[in-house]
Amino acid sequence: MRLKGKTALITGGGSGIGAAIAERFVAEGAKVCISGRRRERLEKLADRYPGSMVTCPGDVAYVDDVKRMVETTLGLHGTMDILVNNAAFDVLGPITELELHEWERVLAVNLTGPFLLMREAIPPMVRGGGGSIINIASIGGIRCMPASPAYGSSKAALIHLTKAVALDYGPVGIRCNAVCPGATRTEMFEATLAEQAAAQGNDPQTVLERFARPAPLRRIASPEEMAGVCAFLASDDSSFMTGAVLVVDGGVNAVDAAAVALF
Repeated sequence: MRLKGKTALITGGGSGIGAAIAERFVAEGAKVCISGRRRERLEKLADRYPGSMVTCPGDVAYVDDVKRMVETTLGLHGTMDILVNNAAFDVLGPITELELHEWERVLAVNLTGPFLLMREAIPPMVRGGGGSIINIASIGGIRCMPASPAYGSSKAALIHLTKAVALDYGPVGIRCNAVCPGATRTEMFEATLAEQAAAQGNDPQTVLERFARPAPLRRIASPEEMAGVCAFLASDDSSFMTGAVLVVDGGVNAVDAAAVALF
């Protein structure tokens, strides 16, 4: 029960990595507010944890929604201990094929959203004596992926923003770290997989095997594996960690691209 007595806000909490983090945090003793744009998804999950999980539907790109998310979290126990910026959006396509509104939406959700949430959450965290912020970035923020300039740029910027917050707010007890998942079996990943498979004229299973092949572990991750890392970062077990970028990709980042052909 590493998180007993703590409160957490998790964006994009209705499915995938966000839902797995929410369930893990509850198992570790925390009270959790999950947010997202699909109310029914949120309520379906929260109904399984009465008294430990509440919902706050909304869009992280809108200031008023962000304020409600933080207020709802504070209503759980009067404190704000943990923030997980997990909500994400992706549009595939090289620069010349991206519409401006698509580019802007990716940055609004993946970068401006975390900015707004941290700006709103840090003051009550400071009043409470400190807190842990976990930004879910991506291996795509460290290494380029085909036809993903918007997503990759937003996640690279989120990594930098993580370090900036760690620097500025460490002296007042705020820790801020980033997690960079590799390929993880989520709803968004499945949709991207299907889209890429259609573009290549392949079946999704073939594309999935290509995703897994460069990883020394020879597979992609489950959302629960990301949740374990976040539980560590949220707890006092990581009390001397801030500004860190944890790559959780099955070892892909450790392998030279040219060496993949030797596998």
